[in-house]
Amino acid sequence: MSWVILGAGLVIWWLAHLFKRIAPQLRAAVGNTGKSAIAIALLLAVVLMVLGYRETPVIVVWSPPAFLITVNNVLMMIAVYFYTPAAKYGVVISGVRHPMLLGFKTWALAHLLVNGDLASIVLFSALLFWAVAEMVVINRAEPDWDKASAASRRRSLGNDALFMVASGVIVAALGYVHYWLGVWPFPS
Repeated sequence: MSWVILGAGLVIWWLAHLFKRIAPQLRAAVGNTGKSAIAIALLLAVVLMVLGYRETPVIVVWSPPAFLITVNNVLMMIAVYFYTPAAKYGVVISGVRHPMLLGFKTWALAHLLVNGDLASIVLFSALLFWAVAEMVVINRAEPDWDKASAASRRRSLGNDALFMVASGVIVAALGYVHYWLGVWPFPS
C-alpha cells in the first residue's frame, strides 16, 4: 500500500504542475479557483509522497560511499542558491531561464547520490524527471524568452556572495531538520 501512496503522490505532483500546459483552456476557464485547487493538489501530493516514502520497506539497491555526503551538501548549497533571488540580483546565474527548476533538479540529484534504497531512487528520480519535463514543456510553450532582457537588471558579485552565505545557513538549518526527523546529513 505504501508504494501506491508514494506513486499517487508523484502522479498528483506531475499532473498538478503540468495541468496549465496540458489543458490551458480548462486552466484559464477555472481562473483563481483553479489556483486554489492546484495548491491543494500539490499539498496533497507532498503529504502522500512523505507518507508513502516513510512507510515503504527499505530495499537497498546500492550503498553510497561516505564521500558522497559531502558532495550532497555542496550540491544542496548550490540548489538552495538557485532558489534565492540570485538570478535576479546576482551575476553568476543571471540569464538562467529556470533557476528554481535547476535548483530542484540539483536537489533531486543530490538526494539520489546519498540514498541507495529503492523508495529514494523512485521518489527522487521521478521528481528529477518531472523538473526536466517541466523545463521542456515551458520552453516549448513559451519559446520566445529574452535572455538579454533578463540579464539587463542591475547585479553584483556581492549579492552572489550574500546569497551563497545565506544558502549555507539554510542548508545547515535543513540539515538539523533532517536530524530532528532521524537522518544525520553531515559527514561524521
